[in-house]
Amino acid sequence: MSGQYEVGSIVEGKVTGIKPFGAFVALDEKKQGLVHISHIAHGYVKDINEQLTVGDQVKVKVLSVDEESGKISLSIKETQPKPERTERPRPQGGAPRGGGGGNKRAGGGQQSQAQGFNTLEDKLKDWLKQSNEIQADLNKRIKK
Repeated sequence: MSGQYEVGSIVEGKVTGIKPFGAFVALDEKKQGLVHISHIAHGYVKDINEQLTVGDQVKVKVLSVDEESGKISLSIKETQPKPERTERPRPQGGAPRGGGGGNKRAGGGQQSQAQGFNTLEDKLKDWLKQSNEIQADLNKRIKK
């Protein structure tokens, strides 16, 4: 390409640097862009060095180009197919608190209390009740 990269285009690049917040990718001799850590992969990336190394050839999608500063935002995950979401429901369904609590909350306040979950409204009522009891005790002491 002739130095002008269009938003949405997919290009090849070479990883030239890695920082905790992202990876720098050279698109040609003069232009380079940044792949933010959130655009490295579809899953959670704790350490970029586990995903990329300097010198890797990567396919990136151009997310934005700032004409004034010349900054180019890139994404690696946008060039990869999105994984199916079969992994997320398993931990919730398999965990005793996660699966049971999530279903009970949708059912209403009475059931969620039976499972040990209190809504903010329920907690507020309890706090007000405690406050009123303490105030009543203080008033009794003052009258004596």
